[in-house]
Amino acid sequence: MKNSKILVLLSVALLIVALPSVAVGQDKATAQEAVAKVREAASTLSKTGDLAQFNQKQGPCVWKDTYIFVIDCDKKLRVAYPLKPETVGTDITSIKDTRGKNVIPEGFCDAAKKPSGVWIEYWWPKPGEKEGSRKVSYYLSAKGTPYVVAAGVYDDKATIADLSKLTGTK
Repeated sequence: MKNSKILVLLSVALLIVALPSVAVGQDKATAQEAVAKVREAASTLSKTGDLAQFNQKQGPCVWKDTYIFVIDCDKKLRVAYPLKPETVGTDITSIKDTRGKNVIPEGFCDAAKKPSGVWIEYWWPKPGEKEGSRKVSYYLSAKGTPYVVAAGVYDDKATIADLSKLTGTK
């Protein structure tokens, strides 16, 4: 009887410790999800031109630990950003990562127009955090519009070359 109580207590303790880490692991977006969501969003934006859905914090463009955001390459402005809508209208050339590097490099709009899109690496705080973590974002042009749609994942290991294989980039 005493051994079974100890076993139950140990099992409960293990669950208390293990479940939060399992849940956190499941709440991390993958590069594959980012690519699929960006492609779907770019297609939708190409057809509708409607940015409103991309500024909804509780909408389908926000999932797990990431979100879709949109840049206007003609005006060089952030035009949709669901986590901080007050930053819509920000000049993209002024956006720096936590290491002081430009998040949007020169020539990125042309690269995003390729059918495969482009991956860019920078350091950005995870939602709810202040410190920067390595983030790699996938950018793809919405055909027939000045917009580039993007989403990123926090990943310390994936190389740009490996990620580019997901999107057909050589």
